[in-house]
Amino acid sequence: MAPIPGSGLAKGLAVTLRTMTRKTVTEQYPDAQPDLPPRTRGVIGLFEENCTVCMLCARECPDWCIYIDSHKETVPAATPGGRERSRNVLDRFAIDFSLCMYCGICIEVCPFDALFWSPEFEYAETDIRDLTHERDKLREWMWTVPAPPALDPGAEEPKEIAAARKTAEKLAAQQTPPATEPHADEQARTAEGPTRAQGDSPQQTDQPGTAPQPKQEGRE
Repeated sequence: MAPIPGSGLAKGLAVTLRTMTRKTVTEQYPDAQPDLPPRTRGVIGLFEENCTVCMLCARECPDWCIYIDSHKETVPAATPGGRERSRNVLDRFAIDFSLCMYCGICIEVCPFDALFWSPEFEYAETDIRDLTHERDKLREWMWTVPAPPALDPGAEEPKEIAAARKTAEKLAAQQTPPATEPHADEQARTAEGPTRAQGDSPQQTDQPGTAPQPKQEGRE
């Protein structure tokens, strides 16, 4: 069946009319802050303690807007006779947000969870050079990163949390002294102490340092 001539124009005019009769909603920004979704891509925060200077984020960045400098340090052996090891120490970590396209590839490829999205977006500058955030400023953005969503009730416990919990339980078990059997001390004291004759009262028991008193016979 051939379309009716002018049906497309009629549908377009219908959409326009519905939009014109709909009440407009104006957000009073900046007096009222917008309610942003938790996964908003605002700015990138750096958790420096997790960074191993693997350079994976800088290599995968399509805009080459991540700058990383580092040097190697020698770590002494942990045990006698062991060998020394070398590790990378981060000197500079900067992101040029004037070049960033907010694709999130650097956050996805980071194997150690050192980069996070923050919903903050109010960091415009009058000088384009100020849009290059060094690692100190990137660390400050971490305070604005929202907490991760809660796991589903039937989800498995994360491997990191399970390993940490098992280690804590093992250390607590090693520090707890072994429990003794109930009344073991009382049984030991009873076995070591002198036996008391049956029928004797505590007053008749000989006390150390006192001579036994003779019994008085009754007169006829």
